[in-house]
Amino acid sequence: MANIIAVANQKGGVGKTTTCVNLAASLAASKQRVLLIDMDPQGNATVGSGFDKDELQPNNYDVLMGECSIREATVGVESAGYDLLPANGDLTAAEVAMMEAKGREQLLRRLLAGVDTGYDYILLDCPPSLNILTVNALVAAHRVMIPIQCEYYALEGLTALLNTIRRVQQTANPDLEIEGLVRTMFDPRNNLANQVGAQLIQHFDDKVYRTMIPRNVRLAEAPSHGKPALQYDRSSRGAIAYMALASEILRRQRSATAARAS
Repeated sequence: MANIIAVANQKGGVGKTTTCVNLAASLAASKQRVLLIDMDPQGNATVGSGFDKDELQPNNYDVLMGECSIREATVGVESAGYDLLPANGDLTAAEVAMMEAKGREQLLRRLLAGVDTGYDYILLDCPPSLNILTVNALVAAHRVMIPIQCEYYALEGLTALLNTIRRVQQTANPDLEIEGLVRTMFDPRNNLANQVGAQLIQHFDDKVYRTMIPRNVRLAEAPSHGKPALQYDRSSRGAIAYMALASEILRRQRSATAARAS
């Protein structure tokens, strides 16, 4: 069964899609079978994986509307070694339709039940809002990863997300756990970044990944070339950081599995 991880933060510009695309590529490079599901109507994960979001049919809209299966809409990102369920602006229409559907929060979970045995990891790239698409991702996921920029408003936005996670745990997905918080666009020369990073560790302890994703020009350039940083410039600091994050996630998973077995 796949490890289903929702990558979520309702604050925009914190590196959710960058984390999804680059983590998918890094896990694939670590011999993991990975499916990346674009849950954002902006379709940035689709574009960042090298596809024209408006030309791919069928896509996630068709899946959520019951017009095709996930397998039928999935495309392979051959250069990076992972699979992608693409999305575009049509997802906005799906969001409206889902609001009126019975059991709408459970829709994605039911759809994933047929494909989760084919992958080691399924990453859900959530939109920058706490809407029905994000709730669907949280209900379908086993764990949630929170990319967070170490700045003044970051902790305030984090509170709203944690409240949403608690509500989902109480109502629809009691097994949902926080996978971890990953510090993105981190500049160790910035005193505020270091202070916020220290606060995160104080409050969340080992839930904060040791790996920090730096501000990196090559990492920022990669999406415009439709490639993860690992394929665009594997020697860049950004690509190296995401490989380190993938390794840290795999180590945590092995430790958790060993603990359950003992």
